Amino acid sequence: MTPLRIVKGDATSPQASGPKIIAHVCNDQGHWGAGFVLAVSRRWPGPERDFRQWHRGRAGNDFALGAVRLVAVQPSVWVANMIGQHGIKTGSSGPPVRYEAIGRALTTVGDRALELDASVHMPRIGCGLAGGRWDRVEPLVVAALCERDVPVTVYDF
Repeated sequence: MTPLRIVKGDATSPQASGPKIIAHVCNDQGHWGAGFVLAVSRRWPGPERDFRQWHRGRAGNDFALGAVRLVAVQPSVWVANMIGQHGIKTGSSGPPVRYEAIGRALTTVGDRALELDASVHMPRIGCGLAGGRWDRVEPLVVAALCERDVPVTVYDF
């Protein structure tokens, strides 16, 4: 098992050699405009563009909770748009995080990381605007990635 690393830094500037996947959580309503996605969009336009196209075509594709799209943003760097929250946070509704969906998405990211011999980099996914708790997300990261010997770095900004 590869241990989970937690460091101070910016997940959009992964500190590792070799191929890298930057994973983050998106909602299933097609909204992109708050939280970590703003940092992604400032650095690369492709992940937002792909997410919006994926959402527009959802009637004929796999856009749903637990789905993942990897978008190449540099040679040997991909952003993984993972659908892991249902809707967006509103005043009276509970948190939109969906732990089962995040777990499924992370398993897919792990499969791709193993194929690409890539490390995975992320903020504390699902714990910002999605309203999740790290003590519930961390075991999903460990099971889907670390236990499969995928190197993972979590960045606290």
